[in-house]
Amino acid sequence: MFSGSNPATDAHYNSSATDPLVHYGRHFGRTVHALCNFQALLTNGILRMGELADTPEENFTAERVSYFPAEERREHRVFQELLKSVAGLEERLMHGGDDEVDAVAELASIPFFCVCKVICLSHISRQLTKGASGARGDDTKSLKGSVLNWITPKGQNLIPPLARNIKVDHGFHHERTGALLCPAGLDWSNSETKAKLKSSEIIVTGDQWPLFLYADYHYDPEDPWNGLFRSALLVCAYRHVFTSPSSVDREPKATRSGNARIHGMTRVTLPSIAYIAMQIRFSLTSSPVFSRTDTVTDSERFYNSVLDVFEDPDEKQEVNDLIIWWNR
Repeated sequence: MFSGSNPATDAHYNSSATDPLVHYGRHFGRTVHALCNFQALLTNGILRMGELADTPEENFTAERVSYFPAEERREHRVFQELLKSVAGLEERLMHGGDDEVDAVAELASIPFFCVCKVICLSHISRQLTKGASGARGDDTKSLKGSVLNWITPKGQNLIPPLARNIKVDHGFHHERTGALLCPAGLDWSNSETKAKLKSSEIIVTGDQWPLFLYADYHYDPEDPWNGLFRSALLVCAYRHVFTSPSSVDREPKATRSGNARIHGMTRVTLPSIAYIAMQIRFSLTSSPVFSRTDTVTDSERFYNSVLDVFEDPDEKQEVNDLIIWWNR
């Protein structure tokens, strides 16, 4: 999965002129959590560290975690991943020097933080957000034309053709993109269903997963996991972002390392699959600008619904099989 290289990589953001936090933020957004509120994540994570300071991590996992709501458990896991991903971040958060004057979060009024001064919280969250948002924007732009190439049958043209810079004719307004975005369980070939999707009489929410997620774009109602997250379109987009655009056709031509290699990534992560699925879904829609709060594309709900399934204990075996398939 990670052979080849990418001419449009994060190498520029790893230079001495760029805050390393931006570099870390780009990879974190792609592989751990794409729509993270870093300010809230850091603030809540620091508070939780104080609360759990005397609790061994293994005890927290086995005993204390059940007392937190599911959303908070996920936030804690994401926070722990952030601490592991960014070298020296925990030390910087907990013991920053007075010369770091960008922003100060003073929690001395809280008993278990009476001696803890958190420095530069706003600066850290701002730089991480800059990295994650920048990577997402770069990938959205880069994938826009490529997705159209991948969904066009070889040797043929889409009829009518799809514009590359204007998306008004995408989504349910076009036969090809509409078929790929059609929720599993609905029949795009049914003229009444198609008309209702086009007119928005049928409102598609983010937790209604589209057919492009499935191998051969086929949904099996008797076995919903059959082919799920194994489509050729997902694989192409994943290679495009993490390895190189040229690696999609297995013809590496670039000279610089791809994003996966730059960040030392050797295995596919589940959140990175959700991230690529979110990017493809947006690319196929008629919405011109990505927004996590856009109720039309409902991207945030879609992304979180995928993470919910990946983290569901009842789906553990299927999820394990999926990650083995991606890392084969």
